[in-house]
Amino acid sequence: MSDLPRKAVTRTAKLAALPLGFAGRATWGLGKRIGGRSAEIVGRELQQRTAEQLFKVLGELKGGAMKFGQALSVFESALPEEIAGPYRAALTKLQEAAPPMPTSTVHSVLAEQLGEDWRELFEEFEDKPAAAASIGQVHRAVWHDGREVAVKVQYPGAGQALLSDLAQLSRFARLLGPLIPGMDIKPLITELRDRVSEELDYSLEAEAQRAHAEEFADDPDVVVPAVVHQCDEVLVTEWMEGMPLSEVIADGTDEQRNRAGQLLARFLFSGPARTGLLHADPHPGNFRLLAGDSPDGPVEEWRLGVLDFGTVDRLPDGLPPTIGTSLRMTLDGEADAVYQLLCEEGFVKESIELDPDAVLEYLLPIIEPAQVDEFTFTRGWMRHQATRIGDPRSPAYQLAKQLNLPPAYLLIHRVTLSTIGVLCQLGAAVRLRDELEAWLPGFVPEEEPAGADMTGITVEDEDISVDLGKEAVEETPA
Repeated sequence: MSDLPRKAVTRTAKLAALPLGFAGRATWGLGKRIGGRSAEIVGRELQQRTAEQLFKVLGELKGGAMKFGQALSVFESALPEEIAGPYRAALTKLQEAAPPMPTSTVHSVLAEQLGEDWRELFEEFEDKPAAAASIGQVHRAVWHDGREVAVKVQYPGAGQALLSDLAQLSRFARLLGPLIPGMDIKPLITELRDRVSEELDYSLEAEAQRAHAEEFADDPDVVVPAVVHQCDEVLVTEWMEGMPLSEVIADGTDEQRNRAGQLLARFLFSGPARTGLLHADPHPGNFRLLAGDSPDGPVEEWRLGVLDFGTVDRLPDGLPPTIGTSLRMTLDGEADAVYQLLCEEGFVKESIELDPDAVLEYLLPIIEPAQVDEFTFTRGWMRHQATRIGDPRSPAYQLAKQLNLPPAYLLIHRVTLSTIGVLCQLGAAVRLRDELEAWLPGFVPEEEPAGADMTGITVEDEDISVDLGKEAVEETPA
């Protein structure tokens, strides 16, 4: 493979083979069952083969196909446990690796972007990629000033491949739907397609990463690598060591899981408040757990390292106060007030009329993590929510079909759901309410200034002394 497979006919053939493969395996499974093997064993083998083919193709194609796989991967915890294992292994592999570009292609891109003498910018450069992503791969290097750096090199033809993949995937989104119960795949693909141009623009990514790196410099909880150099198809940032979040999910201790989960929730809500930007690609491959100078030190002092700012939502005023206000009112059981606010914001269209109490009943299980001081996110809880909303026989399913998601909330919704998916993969105990109270506008009601309400107060005809600190001013009412 000389570079990212760019010929539309080649990529389309690979993607189009997926549903045919699914059908073929279903026939194979039926034959096995006729041959006497149990449905449970055959079902497990069928799921494993399906997972292996799906993510092998997505990983090989990179581009939009891999991007879709990464977005899908955070919802793995919604799968029934008996079939989640094969998917979990394939998804984790997809998050961290993909077939690399040939060295000659990497060198050609660097020469074109940095100049023929690009090697003089580095003291060292490792040709073997350290990581792969949907539109580029990362090489470890040493910058000419001695700093260890990560060099992200964009795949040739990445833009065309992204659009081609996502257009093709949208054509058989319905076939992919059963992978994640309760999730509509087509809007996810549409939203990913809308973000393509931003992610291809490394100048926008560098700008977003600089804003985060400056804001979180010396932060006790979050680390963002500084941007060292940027051009159209190459982005150089400081290198960051740390334990990949995927490793914490697979083998982390309870303390590591809880710390990672708390920091992930903190970054989700504090980022927009502090930078006016929402990091919108929260799959595990983009996070590290950093022990700092003392690897054996208390886990409570470990920090969260954040990578890849190619996709962000620009929220100059932070997250919309409507989210915090409606969440607080839902917790307080104010059905009519919540319903009115949802109508005003466009979550309920004018042509639709719903029962406010039914809406409240629909929302309460989803916001259970905010009802308690500490909530343990589990795959079981995620599966229960997915089944409740995804089962056509469920009242929640029928109500959800009538709700609307305004465009301004699309990315916020996906990022929040994705982060919750990762928290469930971690099985983390998180004090979510602490983060909501600290960072989410509208969640804590604004207190009126002391003495603002003067209703019913009468002033008798006597002197009033107002203490101004150094002196008292006496005032006699007229």
